[in-house]
Amino acid sequence: MDNIPNLAIIEHARISPPPATSGHRSLPLTFFDIVWLLFPPVHHLLFYKFPHSKSHFVETVIPNLKHSLSITLQHLYFPFAGKFIVYPNRNGSTTKPEIRHVEGDSVALTFAESTLDFDDLSGYHPRECENFYPLVPPLGNAVKESDYVTLPVFSVQVTYFPNSGIAIGMTNHHSLGDATTRFDFLKAWASIFETGGDESFLTSGSPPIYDRFDIPEEHERRLNQTRLEGFYQPPSLVGSDKVRATFLLSRAHINGLKKQVLAQLPTLEYASSFTVTCGYMWSCIVKSYVEMGEEKGEDELEQFITAVGLRSRLNPPLPESYFGNCSGPCIVTVKNNVLKGENGFVMGAKLIGEGISKMVNKKGGILEDVDRWHDGFKIPARKIGVSGTPKLNFYGIDFGWGKPIKYEVVSLDYSGSFSLSACKESAQDFEIGVCFPSKQMEAFAKIFSDGLRSAIAS
Repeated sequence: MDNIPNLAIIEHARISPPPATSGHRSLPLTFFDIVWLLFPPVHHLLFYKFPHSKSHFVETVIPNLKHSLSITLQHLYFPFAGKFIVYPNRNGSTTKPEIRHVEGDSVALTFAESTLDFDDLSGYHPRECENFYPLVPPLGNAVKESDYVTLPVFSVQVTYFPNSGIAIGMTNHHSLGDATTRFDFLKAWASIFETGGDESFLTSGSPPIYDRFDIPEEHERRLNQTRLEGFYQPPSLVGSDKVRATFLLSRAHINGLKKQVLAQLPTLEYASSFTVTCGYMWSCIVKSYVEMGEEKGEDELEQFITAVGLRSRLNPPLPESYFGNCSGPCIVTVKNNVLKGENGFVMGAKLIGEGISKMVNKKGGILEDVDRWHDGFKIPARKIGVSGTPKLNFYGIDFGWGKPIKYEVVSLDYSGSFSLSACKESAQDFEIGVCFPSKQMEAFAKIFSDGLRSAIAS
C-alpha cells in the first residue's frame, strides 16, 4: 500500500480503546451474522470539503480523529477493534464463531495524501473505478492458529486532498454488522469527534445493544461449521476497466413510477418507493445488457436479491440499536423476456413487492422459511442486487467540517449490485450508484433517463 500511485502515506496508526476500559470481551455470532462469513468485505467512502492546509490536517484533524476513535471503541463499539475467531469443522467441532476483543486489540487507521482530483472523485458523472481503490483500506489477512482462524473485522483510511477535501474510507467484514450498525458507529464517532468526548452521545444517542437473540436449533443446521471448511483470505479490489456513476431519482420521478405501476396493476398491495425503484433499476440493467449484445434467451432466468431488515419484524422485535446483522434475503426470479419488455419495470416492481410482502407476512412468523432462504442462490440465473437503504441518511454524518458532499459504496465493484441511499439534498429523493464498463454505462444512462421522462409525462 505504501507504493500506490497518486497516494502518499502520512502515518499508519493502531487505535485501541483507552487502557483497562474494554478488556477481554466476546460477542457470539448469530445466525444472521454467520451467513456473511464468506462474502467479500464492505467498502464505503465519505467525501468532505476541507479547504485547509496539510499542516492543519496533520496537527489538528489527525490527533482528534485518533482520540475520538479510541473513545468510540471504549464501551460503545469495542467489537470494531476485535477479531473474528472461527473454528473450522474438524473432529466434529460445533463451536460457534465469535468476535473476540482482548486488551490491546486495535483498529488499523491509515492517514494518506492523494494527488487525484477531489472534485472529480466526488462527482456524479462516470469516473474510473480503479481511482477509488487506493482510498479504501485493506481489511487484513486471516491468520491460522492451532485450532481456529482469526480475521480482522474493520479498518479505516483518512485521505487528505491538498486544500480541497478529505475522504474517509472504511472497510468492514460483513459479519461484523449490517448497514444500520455501520451507520450507528459513524454517528457515534462523528459526535465524539465534534464534542471531544462521549458525554453528549451517551446522553442523547442510542448506544448499541449487544444482547444476543435465540434462533431455533433447526434453523441453524444449514449454517453449521461445514460452511467454514474453506475459510479464505478476503478478496481485494484490483484494477478495473469499469466506471462508476451516481444517478438521481427525485420524488417526482418516484411518484411517476408508482403511478405507472398502479395504473397497470391497480390491485397491487405493495408498491413502495423502494420496490418501484428496485423494479425500475432491475429492468434498466437487464436492458443495458441487451444493448451491449449480452442478451440471454427469453427463457433464461434473471434474479433480484435484496436484504430485508428484520429488527422490527422478529417476535419479540429487536431494538433499532441492536449490534450485528439482522436481515434476511428476499430472492425473486423471473424469465429474461419479462424484464426487457415495454412493461419490464412494472413487472419487476410487482415481483419484488410481492416477494417482500410474502416474506414479512408469513403466518408462522418471519423465520418460518429461514432454512430455505439460501435455496434461491443455487438457481442458475444472472443475479442483480441492491446494497443499502434510503432509510439511513449517511449525508447527515458531520464531523464538524460540514455534511459529506458525496457518499460512495465502493464494494459494488465485486458484484452486479447497485447502491441505494437517501439523496444529499433531500432524504425524499434517492441516489443510485452503479458500476459498469464504459459502453454499458452509456447504454444504461440513456435507458434510465428515457424511462424517467416517460414516467413524468404519464
